[in-house]
Amino acid sequence: MGIPNKLLTLVFIHQNSRILLGMKKRGFGVNRWNGFGGKVQAGETIMEAAKREMLEESCLTVNNLTEVGRLDFEFVGEEQIFEVHVFKGDQYEGEPTETEEMRPKWFSVDDIPFKEMWPDDILWFPMLLKDAKFNGYFKFKGHNDILDYTLTEISDS
Repeated sequence: MGIPNKLLTLVFIHQNSRILLGMKKRGFGVNRWNGFGGKVQAGETIMEAAKREMLEESCLTVNNLTEVGRLDFEFVGEEQIFEVHVFKGDQYEGEPTETEEMRPKWFSVDDIPFKEMWPDDILWFPMLLKDAKFNGYFKFKGHNDILDYTLTEISDS
């Protein structure tokens, strides 16, 4: 029996032609634009973790999140799979504010900084932006090289 997956969340605020990203200032994924999120703590649901992480990293309260995807990441040499639950919302309370961990910034959906993001993002972001649901698996060597992946759009049927 293997080690259980590491449960993580990833939250995006997407309003019409803009999306809120955060520049990661420390830790895993440092110096990359990403959504907001992190580890699910003992005793909390995945949704609770998504809302907590969004508040901690951007000072925003989000209540209308929808889970739109699940992405599993395998890193060569690491035993644990990162199971990332992707959420999307379009409403929030508060003002996006820089924290110790993240510096939020709005981007036009036509000007997303993919070169400064995780290399897999450019593959699944189109589904996120068009409100599709998706599942994916990415196998990385280091943090920059995708060795293998699968990506499926899920239809609502």
